[in-house]
Formats: sequence, C-alpha cells, structure tokens
Amino acid sequence: MKLTRLAPFAFRVVVGKTGKTAIVYRRKPDANGRDRLQRVVQLSPLAFTAGATLLKDAATKSVIAGRNSTLPKSEQESGSIQDMLQPGPLYPMDSDWGCRVACYALVTKGLRDAQGMLNAASRFREADGNEAAWWLGLLQNDESNRVVRALRILVEAVK
Repeated sequence: MKLTRLAPFAFRVVVGKTGKTAIVYRRKPDANGRDRLQRVVQLSPLAFTAGATLLKDAATKSVIAGRNSTLPKSEQESGSIQDMLQPGPLYPMDSDWGCRVACYALVTKGLRDAQGMLNAASRFREADGNEAAWWLGLLQNDESNRVVRALRILVEAVK
C-alpha cells in the first residue's frame, strides 16, 4: 500500500530551468474540507543542493519512509545523494522529518549563501522534531519576518 496518502508531509523533486529543486507539501484540509497535501514552499536549486543530505535522510529515515520507502534499499545505503533523489515520485515524511524539512525550506527561502544553507541543513538534521514543529507553527502563522530572522540566526544560516 502506498503510504503517501497517510503521510503528514511529503516532498517532490522537480527539474526546473536552473536545475533540480524540491517542493515541500503538508497535509491540511482544503477549501472543501478534504484532507490534501498542499504546497508549503519550493526550495531553490542552491538550497536543494545544500540540503540534499537532509532530504535524503527525510526520505529514508522517516517512520513512514521506513515502511514504504520510494528509494530502493541498494540506493539508500550507497550511491550519490543527488542520484537517489530523482524527479517524479512523492517522498513521504513523518511529522518530525516533515517539520525539519519545511523549516529548512522556509529558512533558506531567499538566501544566497551556500555555507549558511549547509549550516542550516546540518542543524535541522540534528533538530528535535517537536522543536521544529513549534518553529514551523510560528513561521506559518506570523506575518512579520522576525521569526524567520530569529531562526536563521539560531541555525547559523546568516551571520
């Protein structure tokens, strides 16, 4: 059974004009009250490259992915990370990994510093899922940029 329908978060790798990128989705009710995956944010190609290890971990270590990984076992254990994350299928994530990836995507939106993005990806790989969920709630419910700025400083995405 495909567990993407049950996943609270997912991401899809796509190829754009400037390279590979990923779109992060979160399950929420739509206007008609149906439970659907809805787009949260799209990673830039630079953020995708910097966060490739975070995305690979989310695709392979998530509780949902562990039961029904879209990556073959041989690719989970070896091979290039960029080769593993192929365009097409949705990669389901549990709440912990989904919140981490969504926070990473929101924090790196608009940034151009690759080292800062690498720092952020590293911090979110090690982050607690509950703290990431708390930050994600703040990021999505706050109209100001203060929360984004604070989280960028905490994960060392900016100086």
